[in-house]
Amino acid sequence: MNSDMRIKIRPATDKDIDYVIAINIECLPEHYPLSFWLEHLSKYGDVFYVAEVDDKIVGYVLTRVEEGESLFHIGKKVKKGHIVSVAVRENYRRRGIATYLLSTVLSILVHLYEASEAYLEVRVSNVPAIKLYEKLGFEILRKIEGYYLDGEDAYLMAKRLK
Repeated sequence: MNSDMRIKIRPATDKDIDYVIAINIECLPEHYPLSFWLEHLSKYGDVFYVAEVDDKIVGYVLTRVEEGESLFHIGKKVKKGHIVSVAVRENYRRRGIATYLLSTVLSILVHLYEASEAYLEVRVSNVPAIKLYEKLGFEILRKIEGYYLDGEDAYLMAKRLK
């Protein structure tokens, strides 16, 4: 792949779901039924984005908007973005695509939803993802024991947005 590839980030559509599911299956051990993807598309379509290179979908970020207790201020209710899933095909990694996807969604969470925080869970063994999230300003708040179906622990990572 040459260095002048064009990355296009855009909202996901129902026509993208099969490609998004294929990327999820290829890249991540956690899989969801079709209804999960369609529900997120209908409820949170403005924070569900795909990345295209040469008109091929090569990555996605699936986010939802929640209201609840702040992860940073106990007892304070806030609006927050939950980054549920993000994946980029192996051959397209380390080219800034995940950063671009996440930055886009984080900006929308602030400007459209006035969210004050974003959070995600990540496998403790997924060092490249943890480093990416830290580069974007996320911090590890705690470890969640046995979070994943296979028993692996997760880090809860969060970022203040405003």
